[in-house]
Amino acid sequence: MAQAFETDDGLGDALGLVVLATDETMEPELASVFSPSLVPVYHTRIHFEEEVTPETLGRMEKDLPASVELLSNNVLFGAIGYGCTSGATVIGPDRIAALVQSVHVDVPVTNPITAVIAACNALDVRKIGFLTPYVADVSKMMRRLLEDNGFEIANFLSFEEIRDSVVARISEASTLAAIKKLGESDCDVVFASCTNLRAFGIIEEAEAAIGRPVISSNSALAWHLAHLAGKKVLGPGRLFSV
Repeated sequence: MAQAFETDDGLGDALGLVVLATDETMEPELASVFSPSLVPVYHTRIHFEEEVTPETLGRMEKDLPASVELLSNNVLFGAIGYGCTSGATVIGPDRIAALVQSVHVDVPVTNPITAVIAACNALDVRKIGFLTPYVADVSKMMRRLLEDNGFEIANFLSFEEIRDSVVARISEASTLAAIKKLGESDCDVVFASCTNLRAFGIIEEAEAAIGRPVISSNSALAWHLAHLAGKKVLGPGRLFSV
């Protein structure tokens, strides 16, 4: 005899996240924001190659709908994030949103570069100290996108590493040193790009050292996902107070 049961709304509305196959950093960093607040986050993966170039980034465009289809239609998503700053730059933020919404219709969509723009607007900052791990061609495209959105690049540094597995192993001490160097310029904010570049452990120390906000791709993405979904969360840095 079958036991009777009732149903409810499950875990309630949630967040979706598209994670690169090579990314080792975004999931643990974002878990530190969403897990304490009991916000469910469902992940799917998308194929990506080891080397980060405009060509390899652009190839994700054709794979994105199939990746997003693996996020269950039974879940009510408050927002979905595509977790690649450089990929969103190369493919285009509007195109990313259209591809995600071709599967999950009308769900708000963000990505790290869109989130950074929203974060800078919320912080009312315009002059960016810009740190990337990328090779020059990728960094140049991102600089152009930020400038096209009304921001000034006050200073720029790059680790110029093409391999994503190596980017995940750049020490936070190295990132902190680079942020401090950028903070010597006439910038309003420092942005450390790439979801695979670890920064959560040093953001608040970096802000204290330079006296200005510090944003990483992952902090901006977490903040914007929460904002779009109407969730209140805590995270590293001044951004989470606005």
